[in-house]
Parts: sequence; C-alpha cells; structure tokens
Amino acid sequence: MSSSAHHKWDFAPRFRRNAFGWRSQPALTRVKEAVAEVKKTARKDPVLAAEGAVLFLEKVSPALAHVDSSSGAIGSAVNNAIDILVPIIASASADDTVRDRWLERLWQAVEEDDIPYIELLPEYWGELCATPERASKWADMFIEGVRMAWDKTSPGHFVYFKGTAACFSALLKAGRNEDILSLLERSPHKFWDYRKWGVRALAAMGRKAEAIRFAEGNIEINDPQIEIAQVCEEMLLASGMADEAYASYAIIANRGTTNLATFRAIAKKYPRKTTREILHDLVESTPGEEGKWFASAKSAGLYDEAVELANMTPCDPRTLTRAAKEAAADHPEFAVEAGMAAIRWICEGYGYEITFGEILDAYRYAMEAAANAVKGPETLERIRRLVAAQTPGARFVAEALRKELEAGQGG
Repeated sequence: MSSSAHHKWDFAPRFRRNAFGWRSQPALTRVKEAVAEVKKTARKDPVLAAEGAVLFLEKVSPALAHVDSSSGAIGSAVNNAIDILVPIIASASADDTVRDRWLERLWQAVEEDDIPYIELLPEYWGELCATPERASKWADMFIEGVRMAWDKTSPGHFVYFKGTAACFSALLKAGRNEDILSLLERSPHKFWDYRKWGVRALAAMGRKAEAIRFAEGNIEINDPQIEIAQVCEEMLLASGMADEAYASYAIIANRGTTNLATFRAIAKKYPRKTTREILHDLVESTPGEEGKWFASAKSAGLYDEAVELANMTPCDPRTLTRAAKEAAADHPEFAVEAGMAAIRWICEGYGYEITFGEILDAYRYAMEAAANAVKGPETLERIRRLVAAQTPGARFVAEALRKELEAGQGG
C-alpha cells in the first residue's frame, strides 16, 4: 500500500511558483533532480512514484514561469521529463479513483499552463488513461470542443483548443479509429499535428499502405519532414519492406546532428546494406559536399573512398589531421593522404582560425605516416610543391613550416 499522503518529496518545496526567477541553469538542475527522484522511487513503489510524477507536472510550469527559455534548453528538459514520467504514471497499478483523480489534476495543470511548458502532455493522454474504457470517456469530453473550435476557424482566424491532441490520443487508445478519420474530415487545416493521428489510426487498422499515403498527402511547408519520414519508414520496416523503406525514407528519416551520425544510424538500421552502398547513396544525396563524408568513409574502413572524398570538395583540416594521427601506424598510406589533404585545404584557405601549431601537426603526422610507408622524400616534395603556390593560404603554411622544409626533416 502506497503511503503517498505522508511522503515528503525532496523536489516539491523547490518548485514553488516563480521559484527560479529568470535563471535557467538552477531550473535545469532541479528538473533533472526531480525526475531522478521519481525514477528511484518507482523501483520500490510504482504508485507512489506515479503520484510524485503527477505532483511534479502540476508544479513545474508555475515554478518556471519567469525562467529565461530563449535557448530552448529548459523546454527540452521538461519535454524529456514528460517522456520519462508518463510511462511511470501509465503503468502504475492504481485503482480507478486514484487514476481518475490523477487525470483531473493533470488536465487542470494543462489548462493553467500558459507559458506553456507541459503542452506535450496531451499527446500522451490515451496512455495516461491506461484503459480503452477510460480513454473513450475522456475522448467524449473533448470531442465536442474540437468540433466547435474547427467550426469557428476561418481564413485568418484560428481557434485553438487545448484538448485537440488529448482527444485524438484518447480516441486512439480507445480503438475508435474510424472516429479519428471522421473527425479529421472536419479539420480546416491539414497540419501534420492533426494528420499524424489519422496515420496512426490507419496503421492500427492494418491499412499501412493507406497510412503512408495519408502521411505524405497535403504536406505543408512547415510540416516536420523528418518526423513524417520516420513514421513512414517505421511502418514499412514493420511490414518487412526494408528495401522500400531504405529507398524512400532512410536518408531523411535518420538525419543526425553530424554526417557521421547519419551514416551510423542508417548502417545500424539496415544491416543488409553494405557500408559502401550506404556511403555512396549518402554522398549522392549531397552533391557538392563530398568532403563532408570523409569521416563516415574512414569509420567504415573505406580508406580509398575516404581519400577520394577528402580531395573532391573541402573537408575540415582538423578532421583530416586527426585521421592522419590515428592511422599513421596501422594504415600509413591512408594517413599520408589524409595529412596531405589537410595541408592542401589549408593552403587553399579552408579551416576556421587555423594556427601554426595545427599546420605543424598536419605536417608532422603526414611525415610520420610517410616514414612508415617508406614514402618520406616524395611526401616532403609534395608538401613543398603545395606551399610553393602564390596564394595567401599557401604563404601562411610555408611560413609555418619554414624551418621544417628548409631542414628537409622527414618526421
């Protein structure tokens, strides 16, 4: 039996209204601490943890009301907290009275969330309801509000109803998929935030091909292309149609913060594709940016392809120098070419605020690899030819390497 009525949460007094003023860093720390406290409690008492999660979601927006959120960090932290806490609330074995009270408290928090910080919560409403029967009742409470808001919406006049996402989420949990499609027919806009529920409803009905067409239809300029591609890719993969998923969605659906992250995500998801094939397709998708795939080729052990890419279009000299350093012993011929490419691009004026020290590093690792490959003299001569060019970048490199080149040092 949970002792929630008497439990003292460490985070609770820290989340007073306007507790953090404008300072975002203390707020970020406290949000993470609160989530950690709830997660720790969930291992011993899931119902008590769910009570704590509800309490946190009630208190978080008032506490953060004046925090500087311009960087987006605090909003991301709260969204992450919601992702973690919703399953704790949804899976808790609470009786109907307790869960109904939780939902009432959470919806009150959503209604009072004016900033807003917990606007993501309605997306999970069906999950929070825990049962199809409860979800259906909540859907009935929301659905008329959705219809009224949409009926009042006209060109240049948009009426927003906070219960729209919660309504769709509850309908989906209740298995009322046809109701979702019927409701969407009344929508005055084809926003993805609405349309995605139709996609989910069709998928739940086993109509995956139709779901993909629905996802791709009526795409607007501000629709999240990556999210749409991810949804379609997931449905195709779940249907065993990996080739179709790869051809249509893999590149955009797995786009990461770096090219290397993108390459690794696709390689992991499509093990039947060779790394060479994936690399080729990625390079083809970004014409004029071939050099940016150097690190991906290197990580896959495609050294010849990496050298070719590094010399096609500009590549970060620091990345090339690091590759030369790492490969000087085991793959010396590749390391020579990586170091040479680094020097070449610096000579041509690429690289942000390159220092003499960084030029010396590129030279040192290239010559170290050249010694291992028994190509010292010819590599030194190649470097001399590069710095002989009468360009500002080449003169800068020549000055940095003046003593080394005069001495003819090979390492």
